[in-house]
Amino acid sequence: MYLMNEQLRQTLKLLPSLPGCYIYYNKEGEIIYVGKAKILKRRVLSYFNRKQHDSVKVQVLVSQIDKLEYIITNTEVEALILESHLIKKHKPRYNILLKDDKKYPYFLITDEDFPRISIVRKKNLNPEKGRYYGPYTDIRAMHATLDFLKKVFPLKQCKSPKFRDRPCLYYHIGRCLAPCQHKVTSEEYKALVHQAELFLAGKQAELMKQLQEQMQKYADSEQFEKAAKLRDSYMDLKKTLEKQKVVYENTKLNEDVISLLADDGIFAIVILMIREGRLIDKKDFVYEVEEDDRTEFFATFFKEYYSTLTLGYPDRIVSNELEAVGEKALYEEWLQILAQKKVKISYGKSTQGKELQALADKNAKVVLDNAKLSKMSKIREDFNEIGSYLAEKLCLKNFPHRIECYDISHIQGTNTVASMVTFINGLSKKSEYKKFKIKSTEGKPDDFLSMKEVLTRRLCHLGEKNWDKPDLMIIDGGKGQLSSVMEIIKELDVEGIDVVSLAKRNEEVFLPEQSEPVILPRNSSALFLFQRIRDEAHRFAITYHRKLRSKSMTKK
Repeated sequence: MYLMNEQLRQTLKLLPSLPGCYIYYNKEGEIIYVGKAKILKRRVLSYFNRKQHDSVKVQVLVSQIDKLEYIITNTEVEALILESHLIKKHKPRYNILLKDDKKYPYFLITDEDFPRISIVRKKNLNPEKGRYYGPYTDIRAMHATLDFLKKVFPLKQCKSPKFRDRPCLYYHIGRCLAPCQHKVTSEEYKALVHQAELFLAGKQAELMKQLQEQMQKYADSEQFEKAAKLRDSYMDLKKTLEKQKVVYENTKLNEDVISLLADDGIFAIVILMIREGRLIDKKDFVYEVEEDDRTEFFATFFKEYYSTLTLGYPDRIVSNELEAVGEKALYEEWLQILAQKKVKISYGKSTQGKELQALADKNAKVVLDNAKLSKMSKIREDFNEIGSYLAEKLCLKNFPHRIECYDISHIQGTNTVASMVTFINGLSKKSEYKKFKIKSTEGKPDDFLSMKEVLTRRLCHLGEKNWDKPDLMIIDGGKGQLSSVMEIIKELDVEGIDVVSLAKRNEEVFLPEQSEPVILPRNSSALFLFQRIRDEAHRFAITYHRKLRSKSMTKK
């Protein structure tokens, strides 16, 4: 049971069975966590009534709570909205905060008599300045879209007229209708602005229909020059739409399909935007986070993304991640308030949903792989700093220029193999990878004996060509595995090599003759490097094991 002060104890006794938000403070009076609840009493007491929580983060959080405040709301959806506002305002340390060092841009159609289209980077959007569309994650594509918009919808580009009595160059090259010189009526200009908004909202069918009707109207009234310009815009739009992938024909499907993939502390999220059956855009986000709670992270992203979305809400949001988040009815009600229309949530269980989810997952895999490559590239550039940090943090005798990692793979003792992967200055050296077919444990699984054979065979080659001495050896496993390996090292009478083990569950690093593990920061380059080396050793061992197993099955 958590030991609490008297004031906190009294506050807990008075908790109501009503919806609302709860706010936790530490002894310094700092807000450390904000949450929402359908029933405040039940949710808040769940933090204090358990002897031990599954999450280390929750255990640490509870130990630091000194004061509790709560705000009662009429409904759970009001609590959800309030929670989002409080988190953005106070940025509590134990709430998941999405940090990717980017301020994603928006299109802004200004609120003027004759509006302009521009790109802005603002987190706190001011609706009085105009209508925002976004956010956009691909800046290059966004500028290409802006260039296309200026060509097809020649809206005003200057804040104020360049000349008193004549149009500027933009008018002469067809990129502006010169409203400053009264070359276009207010009604015609408003129609053009509306068409640009339809394009940005992905309402292509409605836009094309409007253009056709207006083109016919100009032709009937013998305004052939205007009809010709509109025809050119219509054809440019048609070519652009033909390039967009048709996901489903003969449908007006408006959906966002979301995929989340995570590995080694990197979370990659992709949102496919499908409007009127066409895949019109893809947004991708990459975060490096310290949290293991995938569900809480996704819920945080979901709330932040859709609360900052300005216009262009879909009719349905598809993601299998939403099933773990739960509270479907609550989120649908919340979305309806934001979008001013009904937005359904789907877990992607239908045939159509599975196809869309697979497409989003494929895109997310590319984003995640690119993020990992980018991080590995940064490790290569900063390896002197990372190596020095590891040497100090892990009390290493050597600077870890050459790191080797070993992994055992088998199925119930059959076809037992081991891998040795080598990283030099943070980069894999595949020409120095080694694989071992274990002979001493065939038919009887014994990882300790297998590791003893591997290390004996590896270390007896010290000094030979392509068998350079490692500075650091990483063993996959916890304290027990490391102790066993140190016995082997001692038996072989090998000195001058640092040895550590990496436990997968909590990514703890164990050192010889130390009972407590070293915890490397969750989103640090040092831990990422260790994870990549460990995962590469596992991949290499599994690949060799499968190859041997396949051969043995073929022989039978």
